[in-house]
Amino acid sequence: MGEARLSVVIPNWNGKDFLETCLNALRRQKAADIEVILVDNASADDSQAYVKAEYPEVRLIELPENRGFTGACNTGIETASTEFIALLNNDTEVDEHWAAEVIAAFDARPDVGIVASKMLLFDARDRFHTAGDFFTSDGRAGNRGAWQTDRGQYDSGEYVFSACGGSAAYRRSMLDEIGSLDDDFFFLLEDIDLAWRAQLTGYKVWYTPQAVVYHHLSATGGGATASYYDGRNGIWLVIKNVPASLLRKYGVKILSRQLALAFSALRAWRGPEARARLRGMITGLLTIRSTLSKRRGIQARKRVDDDYIDSMLTRP
Repeated sequence: MGEARLSVVIPNWNGKDFLETCLNALRRQKAADIEVILVDNASADDSQAYVKAEYPEVRLIELPENRGFTGACNTGIETASTEFIALLNNDTEVDEHWAAEVIAAFDARPDVGIVASKMLLFDARDRFHTAGDFFTSDGRAGNRGAWQTDRGQYDSGEYVFSACGGSAAYRRSMLDEIGSLDDDFFFLLEDIDLAWRAQLTGYKVWYTPQAVVYHHLSATGGGATASYYDGRNGIWLVIKNVPASLLRKYGVKILSRQLALAFSALRAWRGPEARARLRGMITGLLTIRSTLSKRRGIQARKRVDDDYIDSMLTRP
């Protein structure tokens, strides 16, 4: 086997039921060699013992507590020794050519710091989860093509704003320059945040449809927890990353959307998800000082003009 060029980092928290499918698919990869790192967030379902017994080739890192998606992924990134690093959800199954296609995409485009895969639903394999992610001018992140039937509309490679963290691949040299996932995010929108830093620094994101992933969507997350982090992290995203000229240009739209989200949550106050979203939004505002501190560092490293960033935003 050749020297590994791609490390696959799998964050795991009580996901034992998904690991056989995920890890067997990685064993079938046509790439010369890959490094598989599974970072366990103190699971209580015997995931650790299962991986040790059935997949000795997997490098297992056992964290003493649940450090969230970001904590587990960053631990894996720090451990990885290759020039490319892919994050992969434990509830996925990759096509046998996935790793080779990710590596080929990086090799073909030196300006690319992030590669996005073609993600389809595990139980409905003709429907999209995402064909790369977008960010709108009013401050919303989303999945391109979500729930659409695959009719070939996303069969061409192209530049996109971000890659979904469920199968995002990163160039190591880029991460060394701009940093890894923001660990304060813990869970949700951390992939978009990293893509913002990449875009601002001049690294591009390439969607490659030949790299196919099947995903059990929200199999290991959601509900009130997701609502809280979505509410908080959505505010952090805008404050940290959107350049000043674009805040002036789209500020009213961004604020209007946030107010609409808050009013909608207030109307649904009896629901736990709505209350969680409001708590998240309040936390996002209360922590604005530390977020502004991060913003200063990010904006100081910006190497592209604001017109380019504007061109990468989707109009709602």
